[in-house]
This record gives sequence, structure tokens and C-alpha cells, in this order.
Amino acid sequence: MTKAFVTAVFGILLLVCSLKSLALPQAAGTAPKPVKAAASKNAGSDAGERAFRQNCGRCHNPPDSLSPREVKAVVRQMRVRGMITAQDEQLIRKYLAP
Repeated sequence: MTKAFVTAVFGILLLVCSLKSLALPQAAGTAPKPVKAAASKNAGSDAGERAFRQNCGRCHNPPDSLSPREVKAVVRQMRVRGMITAQDEQLIRKYLAP
């Protein structure tokens, strides 16, 4: 195995572990968690929250806190799976990690 292959596999495993810890499915009939206060103060957070609810809210609640680096990795990975547009990706990233 090459070093690049091992690094790629390790990165994927790390991302999967991060997603499993973040991906807490919503129980049917429960309201999503309130949006963190810092995100609601930012300009454009309404659009970001809307994009999150439309693209991610079916399966995920907004996380309490993530670093911008974690948000970038998770949203990039979910963009492919959830068929999220580039514009919505940017809005969601700004919403989750202001």
C-alpha cells in the first residue's frame, strides 16, 4: 500500500467517525434544537438556517459547536451525498461556523 492510499483511508475513517458522532437522527415528531445564538446574530444566517433545514434538517439537528475546519469537511462530504448546491454549501458553512 502506498502512503497516499493509507493517508486517504485514514482521512475517510476519521471523517466517518466525525459524522457518526454528529449525525444524531431526529426522532419523529420532535422539534429540532434551537439554533445557537452566535449564528442567529450573523448577517445572512437566516438564509444559512433555511439552507440547513432544507438540505440537512431531515436527518440532522444543528450541532452545538464545530470548528470551521470540521464544518468544512463535513459539509463538503455531505454535499455529494445530499446533492447540495455550491451556494447552499457556503450558506450552511457560514451558518454552522460563523
